Amino acid sequence: MNSPVLRLMELVLALSGLALSLPILLIVFLLGLFDTGSPLFFQQRVGKNQRLFTLIKFRTMALATASVATHQVDSSAVTRLGRFLRRTKLDELPQLINVLKGEMSLVGPRPCLPSQQQLIEERALRGVLLVRPGITGLAQVNGVDMSDPVRLAAIDQQMLDTLTLGAYFKYLLLTVLGRGAGDHIQGK
Repeated sequence: MNSPVLRLMELVLALSGLALSLPILLIVFLLGLFDTGSPLFFQQRVGKNQRLFTLIKFRTMALATASVATHQVDSSAVTRLGRFLRRTKLDELPQLINVLKGEMSLVGPRPCLPSQQQLIEERALRGVLLVRPGITGLAQVNGVDMSDPVRLAAIDQQMLDTLTLGAYFKYLLLTVLGRGAGDHIQGK
């Protein structure tokens, strides 16, 4: 599912999402200033064809937290606001900017860190890295995170092999309705 029509649809949806959520974005940004002093989080991730890009999210962890996969971070690093943002998935809203820039899709495999070599290798073997990563997808709505790279890559491949327009909107709807727990954190 990689067509100019889909790309145009994603641009419209991302722009609409940013416009409709602007009051929420502003409130979360201001709350983030009080929470950590730095409400936005920028991190290098692996994109389509293994090209690196800068992912944009709302910060959910303390500033001193190491830049590692979420499942390798202790739960004490998550701020009070961060717990709320992660639970409601509001921390993902700024990624709509990544969609506008063409670095991500709304639906696709979640982008991993360059340090997650096993996941990169498993995804490369399955052709998963030939598509733009997404904000949500089959693994996310089923609570599968990056702590199990082989399973995640297999589910990513399954999603790509069976992705239809109906499934695309199903994953979006399930995400908006709160399905999936997000990446697990140590101690949780």
